[in-house]
Amino acid sequence: MPSPPPEPATAVPAPGLAQVAAGITLFHPTAEQIAALPGRLPQGLCARLAFANSVLGPDAWDALAEAGFTLLGDGTNLGIAEALNRLAEAAGTAGAQCLYLLDQDAAADPALPASLLAGREALRALGLTPAVVGPAPAAAAGHKAPSYPARSGAAPVAGLRPVQFLATSGSLVDLAAFARTGPFRTDFFIDGVELEWCFRAWSLGCGTYLDPASSLPHRVGGGTIRAFGIAMPRQPLFRMATYLRNSVYAWRLPHLPLSWKLAQGLYLPAQAALYWADSGCRPAVLARLAGAARDGLLGRLGPPRDFGR
Repeated sequence: MPSPPPEPATAVPAPGLAQVAAGITLFHPTAEQIAALPGRLPQGLCARLAFANSVLGPDAWDALAEAGFTLLGDGTNLGIAEALNRLAEAAGTAGAQCLYLLDQDAAADPALPASLLAGREALRALGLTPAVVGPAPAAAAGHKAPSYPARSGAAPVAGLRPVQFLATSGSLVDLAAFARTGPFRTDFFIDGVELEWCFRAWSLGCGTYLDPASSLPHRVGGGTIRAFGIAMPRQPLFRMATYLRNSVYAWRLPHLPLSWKLAQGLYLPAQAALYWADSGCRPAVLARLAGAARDGLLGRLGPPRDFGR
């Protein structure tokens, strides 16, 4: 594998970026997505990591290696939770204190990690323990931006807003807080992974903070379903089913607030009904969603039987 190319002499890394590793999850990326990744990261990071959750062609491996990435995974889809855990482990091994996470299609400004790192340092200077600092969500064209509810009873601090949870893409994870909180739940596999982890971090004294001065467009699913005041991503059936299953299962977890569970008890049936209507009210879709809810109640987790490999 070729050595990473030297950094341009004109590059001036932001102070502190040597303690940050970047971690990108890959799932059937296009050649254009692979080509865009190096330009979305700043110079001066302690490591560039990528985890292959799908088989990559030789051209993709070569392009990433030439851009200085360390490639992890053998192409087997282990789920997003396991990919994130492997990236965190590799970042720690590389000597990083923080892990900057990014999806393969996230149009991130290369200045974003430095901005988030500054927020993390400001929080730590005040004696707080941030588990993750992330950008404000923005909607990519044709997509719904995720919503991050404010943390009840927690006031903004150092220009950052305490929120219940954040998406992993575009977020800066503190690896000491990660060790304290524990790994992402691999039995959730893909959906609700960051939500459960962030609630767990809060329960252990580590916080989740949003930086309103930065933003990142998000692309979730293949568009948006809208009806009756509800907007939700249009996703493959296995994704919706896994989200429903994990959300139902999460009702039994003590670190999720009762207010959240009650709200989900009302919202989940509405989402399932809207998704079913969008599918043309097909009986097979209704049966799959009902089975997912039953699996959540019974604690039957793990990789969904119909996920794309």
